[in-house]
Amino acid sequence: MHAKDILIDGYGRIREEVHAAVEGLGPDDLAARPGPDANSVAWLIWHLTRVQDDHIADAFGLEQVWLAQDWEKRLGLGLPRHDTGYGHTSAKVAKVRVDSADLLTGYYDAVHEQTLGALRALAAKDLERIVDERWDPPVTLGVRLVSVLSDDLQHVGQAAYVRGLLQSAEA
Repeated sequence: MHAKDILIDGYGRIREEVHAAVEGLGPDDLAARPGPDANSVAWLIWHLTRVQDDHIADAFGLEQVWLAQDWEKRLGLGLPRHDTGYGHTSAKVAKVRVDSADLLTGYYDAVHEQTLGALRALAAKDLERIVDERWDPPVTLGVRLVSVLSDDLQHVGQAAYVRGLLQSAEA
């Protein structure tokens, strides 16, 4: 098995969990927050998708799906164009309201397809390429890909947890 195959499998698992986290949830459940400053399922899924979109596009010299495919307009969140959710205040988290889970999974699936396209074209030597010199040591493509994978899995796990809290409160 090649490293790119492991990465493709890992990113595929994120997609499965994103769909499971939002399936059957309506707008109010997607926006519900278990505490006044907690993140909603919608925000968590939007944020992990924005991070993947932003970081993969940057690492591979691609345009972000958020902008190229008009997801910014389709979701209509009223946030700055390049916002990924880092450092969001409670008020900004509250702005991430969507009309349906399909909007979130649609955006995620579009980002996932761009990610898969980039991963399929990888050669082993590409993983050593420096993609961010702002860190010491500089970040390689391989490290960036694993970092995004880890961050996305953490956030989708949080979304699943929030979903579980909502469902147990309804029972």
